[in-house]
Order: sequence, then structure tokens, then C-alpha cells
Amino acid sequence: MIDLRLLREDPDRVRASQRARGEDVALVDALLSADERRRSSGVRFDELRAEQKSLGKLIGKAAGDEKTDLLKRADQLKADVKAADAERAAADAETQELLLKLSNLVHPDVPVGGEEDFVTLETHGTIRDFAAEGFEPRDHLELGQRLGAIDVERGAKVSGSRFYFLTGVGALLELALVNAAMAQATAAGFTPMLTPALVRPQSMAGTGFLGQAAQDVYHLDKDDLYLVGTSEVALAAYHMDEILEADKLPLRYAGFSPCFRREAGSHGKDTRGIFRVHQFDKVEMFSYVAPEDSQEEHRRLLAWEKQWLTSLELPFRVIDVASGDLGSSAARKYDCEAWIPTQGKYRELTSTSDCTEFQSRRLQIRMREDKKVRPLATLNGTLCAVPRTIVAILENHQQPDGSVRVPEVLRPYLGGREILEPVAK
Repeated sequence: MIDLRLLREDPDRVRASQRARGEDVALVDALLSADERRRSSGVRFDELRAEQKSLGKLIGKAAGDEKTDLLKRADQLKADVKAADAERAAADAETQELLLKLSNLVHPDVPVGGEEDFVTLETHGTIRDFAAEGFEPRDHLELGQRLGAIDVERGAKVSGSRFYFLTGVGALLELALVNAAMAQATAAGFTPMLTPALVRPQSMAGTGFLGQAAQDVYHLDKDDLYLVGTSEVALAAYHMDEILEADKLPLRYAGFSPCFRREAGSHGKDTRGIFRVHQFDKVEMFSYVAPEDSQEEHRRLLAWEKQWLTSLELPFRVIDVASGDLGSSAARKYDCEAWIPTQGKYRELTSTSDCTEFQSRRLQIRMREDKKVRPLATLNGTLCAVPRTIVAILENHQQPDGSVRVPEVLRPYLGGREILEPVAK
């Protein structure tokens, strides 16, 4: 959530942020009104309580008609205090409810617009000219089936559409990717973490995934637990209700977990293969830093993502995501999109978001510096979303005979294997 003081001091900035996101601007005025009622009812309650205490002292010293009158006033005050307390509680509850609906403030440098209004910041690598090489590239599913690496038919039989098995070298390739990604993260100073895949509602809500993203989340009604769509949720809630010492920051974690997404609204999109699925594994970077350091940390996370994709020898571009395509918790987001030859376009492989103080305020995570306690900033960044990375590797490193060259960085984790050979024609 945002700072209510900032909302009072500069409501136009909050309105502009909502407008840039394409979200409800009227929410800002509703929140301002609720906050005013919350504060005025709080003042009223405090005044009545003070009068009630003073009256209690006078009653002890009074006698006769004076005491009778004071006792009548005390009865009235008791009712007034109770009513003021109820009014204060209702206004506070309304304020909190509205505040939780308000998205994070968009960074002023974020391009304004929808999904297609991103700005390309840089491109890396060379897109292969398969025509010049004399063959038509196969898509990742055909390659995966020839390699004995991907089985979507049995995935659908067992679990339904958008599920899959990774088999043989496909399973080994995932393990290689995860181990190589964790090795890079550990070398950069991240603490490796294996995180829970099920979390409580306060963890999911605290990270901002029960707002605009709620339709994409799996909920277990019987247990009131949520399946995470990213280990960001567990890593953000890891220090929930804690005060962290400033001299311990930054704290950096690299979490590995399964991820579950309904892919609501994606009917008909990416139905072939394993690009858009309901369950996948991912290595996620997560940072806790002082708010004034968040933009620099954001650039670091992006640099680590670029290092990873470069090590996989993939052509990719970096985009500054437009305001209308940001998640509710992100003030700014950079995506790294790899070139997918058979689609003839770049597709998202990683993203990194600066969430500023938005999540820490919701999760009650603060930092202590020189006896002063204040909210800190949280950031997240995908290092390796496994299925999409496999898609990019298979398609970009395929050979005319259907074999696939293994990027050098993965070879130590595949027993030195340089080529993945087809097992079926």
C-alpha cells in the first residue's frame, strides 16, 4: 500500500498514477474522504475520552444535585464514547479496505500506455537466419518430442490442458537450468531458498496478488491456502511483521519453487507446447533494501537477468514495461524477452519489478536505522522460468537434423553433454 501521508499531500500524483495504469481514479477521492472521516472520528473519540476522564474526577468530589447532574452527563458521555469508537472503527476499516485496492505509484519515467506501448531499451545477441542456413526451424514441441524431452499428450491425459511432462533429457535440462541459475545467484551473493508453494491469505494479499491478479490464483477453500504463482510471495512474506536492521541490508534471496497459474483470460493463446502452462518451476531473485537504494537495486537485478540470458547464448531485448501493463505492486518493471524463431517475435522470459515500499507496508516489514524505524523497499526478478527458457533454448540452438546444441554454461550440469540428440524421427 502507499503512504497515506503522501496521498494527503499530493493527491494529484496518485490520481495521475491511477490514470496511467488505466485504473479507477475515483478511488483516490473515496480514500481521501474515508481517511478524513477516520481522522476526524479519531479526534472526536479522543476528546470524548478526555472529557470522560475529567468528569470521573469531578464526580468523586461532588455531592447532591451537582453529583446527580454529573452522573447524568457521565451516562451520556459513555454512550457518546461508544458511538464515536464505532464510528472511528468503521472509518478505519473503510480506509484500509480502499487503501488495499489502490495500486503502487507508477515511477515518473515509466512509459504511459497499454501492453504494446513499452519502450525497447536495448537488444542483445544475433537472430539466426535459418533460411540462409538452408533449413526451416522446428518449433519447441516438435523438437522436444524428437528429443524425448516433452510429453504434452500424457500431461493432458493426467491433468488436463496446459500440463506436461518433462522426460529424459527434458527433465535433465530443467535440473541443469535450475542448478546453473542457482550457481549464478549464489556467486552474486544471494541466499538459496526452497520456499513453500502454499501460503496463507495474508501472505498473498500482502504481496498484492489478491487484487487485479486474483483471477489467476488457485485457492484451496478447505484449507484457506493459496498456491503461489511465484516464490516472490513466500520470499516477500518471509520477514512479515519483522524489523530488519539497516546494517544487514540488502538482503537477497534466490527462491526455487513450483508456480501455479490459472492463465485466466488466455484462452486460445499459446496453446501449443509448454510456453504458457498452469504449473512450472522457477528460480526467483528477491531483494530487501532501503527505499533510497531501490532504483539502483532494480538495475542490478536486470543486470543479473541479462547475464543469465547472455550465458544461455540467447538473442533478447530489454523493454521498459508501460504503465497499463504493470502489476499492482510494481512501480516500474523491466522485461527481458527472448527471440522465438518459429513465432518470429520476442517473448517474455524474465521480468524484474521495483515494488518500492508497497509490499513492506502491507506486510509490516520495516527497517531500523539510528533508532528510527521505517518501511523498506522490496524488489523481485525472475532468473529462470524453466519452461519458457527450454522453449527458447530448443528453438534457438536447434540443428538441421533436429538435435540441439547445449549452451556452454549448462554443459557441466549435463555431464559435459554438448549436443542433445533426437531419440525418435
